[in-house]
Amino acid sequence: KIKDMHVFALTSISGILAYVWLILVLLVISPNVVDLWEAILTFMMFPVLIVSAYAADRGLWCRPRNKTSAQIEIALEASKRKSYSSDTDIIDVARKLARDKSINEDDVAQAMAAQIDSTRPKTSSWYRVNASRMMSGGQKLVLLEKVHAGSSDLSRLNDHLANGVNGAVSSRDVNLQPKKSVIEFTSASCSVLENEGMVRIGVRRTGDLSRQVTIGVETLDGTAVAGEDYKPTKQLMIFAAGESKKELYVDIVDDNVWEPDEFFYVKLFHPTPGSTVEDVEIGKVATNKVTIINDDEPGKLEFSKPIYIVKESALNASLMINRVNGADGEVQVTWTTTDITARSEIDYAGGEGKVLFRHGETSSTISIDIYSNKTKQDELSFQVELSNPTGGADLGKITKAVVTLINDEEFDRMVARIASKTQKNLDSLKLDTSTWGEQFQSAMNVNGGNLEAANYVDYILHFVTFFWKVLFACLPPPSVGGGWPTFLSSLAVIALLTALVSDMAKIFGCLVGLSDYITAITFVALGTSMPDAFASRCAAINEKWADSSIGNINGSNSVNVFLGLGLPWLLASVYWNLQGKDFYHPSGTVGLSVTLFTICATLVLLVLVVRRRMARFHFAELGGPKLEKYLTGVVPLGIWVIYVLLSSLQAQGVYTAF
Repeated sequence: KIKDMHVFALTSISGILAYVWLILVLLVISPNVVDLWEAILTFMMFPVLIVSAYAADRGLWCRPRNKTSAQIEIALEASKRKSYSSDTDIIDVARKLARDKSINEDDVAQAMAAQIDSTRPKTSSWYRVNASRMMSGGQKLVLLEKVHAGSSDLSRLNDHLANGVNGAVSSRDVNLQPKKSVIEFTSASCSVLENEGMVRIGVRRTGDLSRQVTIGVETLDGTAVAGEDYKPTKQLMIFAAGESKKELYVDIVDDNVWEPDEFFYVKLFHPTPGSTVEDVEIGKVATNKVTIINDDEPGKLEFSKPIYIVKESALNASLMINRVNGADGEVQVTWTTTDITARSEIDYAGGEGKVLFRHGETSSTISIDIYSNKTKQDELSFQVELSNPTGGADLGKITKAVVTLINDEEFDRMVARIASKTQKNLDSLKLDTSTWGEQFQSAMNVNGGNLEAANYVDYILHFVTFFWKVLFACLPPPSVGGGWPTFLSSLAVIALLTALVSDMAKIFGCLVGLSDYITAITFVALGTSMPDAFASRCAAINEKWADSSIGNINGSNSVNVFLGLGLPWLLASVYWNLQGKDFYHPSGTVGLSVTLFTICATLVLLVLVVRRRMARFHFAELGGPKLEKYLTGVVPLGIWVIYVLLSSLQAQGVYTAF
């Protein structure tokens, strides 16, 4: 859909008026003669068009007092646009890579460069250059062919990293002992409220599950005493064939006497009868520590340890708060950060918060975001303090914890590598070159040397256009003389190639028996318009709005007349006026051709206007449902065929119109 209708309307109307002006000059005002004032007026329309288009683009002519709904929609769209900070995203991805080494840094750098490039505004010239390179097997201005507006390889990589971190589980590698059953506890510790009456402990089996095996389980005293705090047990657990999990239940003795939290152990052992060591292996988690929490008091709240060491590459610092000596009722505690050498909101997300413990809950974690600061060299630290417990709870022994942020040299090196590779990828997307060496290297290699992204079509186009690419590489690079030598030499080469194409078209027409006029409106027109067509196609695919793809064609029609004809007419008119003669320009078949083109252009514009106003086309000039999209694509193609046919028949003398 076209976003800026003012610019579209201006370029469309100017394109139609340009050809209407040609009809007036060649057929009405002074038939077959171009007067000096007509040439001057034609040429002056070019700067007027440029200034008018700039004013329309900037909204200098249309400044409504109140925003319409469409303007509000555009403003909201602009507010949603991402303010991209490459440094911030590089550090964010590097943090994830520090936790998951499965992602290749080269892939991340390439996806990041593609993401940064996708946020950059692109002009019509960018699409023309990219289209020209695609047609010649040159270096494309996109890193990944699948990267379009609305898609982000960087986001997909971040999602993969997040899934990889969250989905990672540590378990015993059963492939080390494929002929044995490996039995262990599901966790190394657990806790239970005294009033719950029993504790449930999980036991799992991995490895060989094809046979029945037996394992022994027994309890051992810690600070909890068997018979007084829990009921001891010593038993055999039988895993049937194919069974991988079982549960062990140990009774807890509930009393009304207050006592601190106590613990005992549950241990796996090889029984004397039943399975042997050759059949069963006890895993790494062979002992489970069971903590009996006194539920007669609200408990005390304290940090699990007084010092936490956190790498600067970490996303956050996680501090564990334990509730000991009771878990009765719902309690709450406040935590507050205090700067030591680290600075709040610069090195970490400081402030305060509250942690809620529900009835029976014995631990909780607070997470404090860590900010990466490229300039910090020394270790930084800040303090977190607990205060104001509620619900009758008290503070425990460790009420203050110091968090120290230490340097991560590998993280710094990784950030530097990713940043360097990202910048290198972005440099490969430059439109210009700095030296002749770069120009020849790009010209003489398929896809500019990026062979991994090249396909067989690129190789074919590269060898077909190899001579011309090497020839144009001889021109001065844009870095020389502020770009003026490049500009002037390019104009000279374009003039020579135009003359060459014109002569080749005449020779071809002579060989097949076609007039110069027919070869001009067919072969020459197709050859010169192909870059514009490919550029518009690329813009339509990659851009969210249709302004670049449609405006690229509309604007070129006006410029072709006002500048392409205006300047030669002006020079010729001045020359012949100095000779005291008129500049004679026979209209010939141009009159009918221009008239037909004006009618056809108007019809195509009407098709775009109709599409914009119909819900069937989603109120957009391009795209839409497949059937309607192809039908409206066939209409302009059919109009072009009719134009070529009628113009060619007149050129061959089949009929006479003007």
